[in-house]
Amino acid sequence: MADDLFSVKGRIACVTGASSGLGRHAALMLARAGAHVVGVARREDALRDWAAEVGEHAAYVVADVADRDTLPETVAAIRAPFGAPQIVLHAAGVNTRQSADEVTPEGWDATLALNLTAPFFLTQSLVPGMRAGGWGRVVNFASLQTTRAFPGGIAYGASKAGIAQLTRAMAEAWSRDGITANAIGPGFFPTELTQAVFGDAERAARNAAQTCIGRNGDLSDMDGPLLFLCSEASRYVTGQVLMVDGGFTAK
Repeated sequence: MADDLFSVKGRIACVTGASSGLGRHAALMLARAGAHVVGVARREDALRDWAAEVGEHAAYVVADVADRDTLPETVAAIRAPFGAPQIVLHAAGVNTRQSADEVTPEGWDATLALNLTAPFFLTQSLVPGMRAGGWGRVVNFASLQTTRAFPGGIAYGASKAGIAQLTRAMAEAWSRDGITANAIGPGFFPTELTQAVFGDAERAARNAAQTCIGRNGDLSDMDGPLLFLCSEASRYVTGQVLMVDGGFTAK
């Protein structure tokens, strides 16, 4: 019974940002759990390596999900290998780390386009397929900065605060069709995006000390929460932000 509740076997998933970091880990984990996974990112070499590691359960699409002009072609390519996705996980993101006085229009627009706008329009394009099957899971990526202000994070923080409301609005719009929408909020995990943090041992230790558990995240800490949000186990959970941060935001 429990195995069935948390199963994604045979499901079709689309994971953006699958070329690195948490997105790559999520795409790898879902495929190993039996889902057919289409990874989407801009770096073909990294996607090719990921797909080779996964094997027959993987396909990839080289695309910029923030480019709305090419979205129809991207969606068609996502559907081509296995059919219409039932799960979409939005892990693609960027953090320019510009201070408020240094933020440029270009940096602001790029951050909002990838972190906030792309998850909406890609999901909107995939909803008809989910609705037709009466089942869907949308998982957005929130952040510690969804509720906390960090130095150099004004554009990133604005986009991730927006993700919380976007998630609630998606839930209101589509949950009656059997499509739940939730967000996962990672704490500090070692990825390409957080190299500056983990490259400074003192800073990493300070971050670990701010959690309730007393350590920073390991990538495997994401597996259970992601399986929960992508599976039947979360069928009555929608519009929520699940923080996977060791209790960082609880203190």
